[in-house]
Amino acid sequence: MAYAQVQFAPWDKVYDFSLGKIEVRSGDFVIVETELGLELGKVLAVVEGKNSAENGKELKSIIRQATYDDIAQMPGPKKKEEALNFCRSMIERYELPMKLVDVHFSFDGNKMNFAFISDGRVDFRELVKELAAYFGVNIRLTQIGTRDEAKITGDCGPCGKELCCRKFLQEFSSITSEMAEAQQVVHRGSDRISGMCGRLMCCLSYEYEGYKEMAGKLPPLGTRVNVDGSRGVIVGHHVLEQSVDVKLNADKEGEKDMIIKVDINRHRKNKK
Repeated sequence: MAYAQVQFAPWDKVYDFSLGKIEVRSGDFVIVETELGLELGKVLAVVEGKNSAENGKELKSIIRQATYDDIAQMPGPKKKEEALNFCRSMIERYELPMKLVDVHFSFDGNKMNFAFISDGRVDFRELVKELAAYFGVNIRLTQIGTRDEAKITGDCGPCGKELCCRKFLQEFSSITSEMAEAQQVVHRGSDRISGMCGRLMCCLSYEYEGYKEMAGKLPPLGTRVNVDGSRGVIVGHHVLEQSVDVKLNADKEGEKDMIIKVDINRHRKNKK
């Protein structure tokens, strides 16, 4: 059975909705009913198969596709900025350790969801009371990560292209230092392999498996080898070139050890 994955804000969770008799495609805007009221969301994908509904609950259905008028009635940049400015003033008033990033208005106008980042947990109960009294709607605050912030406010990466998180990434995967080490870019320094969010760049994951496969074809560091009759030990890898650095011991007293680059594939052919 097909279902749609719908998101209400770029930093919000992705929710599953039954298609019912509605035909939608990725990128369409739809009107759905949630436990907190009507919402306008964007279809990220239409999936065939078992959905992720918990405890066997039946998925709510998409009510209809959103019209131009539906989208036009949503609050524009001016109203959003006014809401953000007031919220920022209250954050300063209560001296809360949080940075406001974005606000989302529900389609029915009964709810506002403010997104913020913070290094730790924040007691924002008094802030919620102030916002609810001022706006007269249900208030929700959602703590997001720095990568979510970059997805909302970012522009171009060091490659000169639009940030991946803004263009096509729907979910963030874990990026580890192991990925950078496997691609031999750690020596560039953290500034050059980190994105606008300050975390390791998401693109480090794109070719990681390929690098791992290629690295697996090279002898491990420390392996003792014979190169044209001279004994040596492997001290470095060049994964893309499929070559290794071999340190050859000096044959005569007074001579220095020598490091040479050896093409593994060519060396194997010569051995045959």
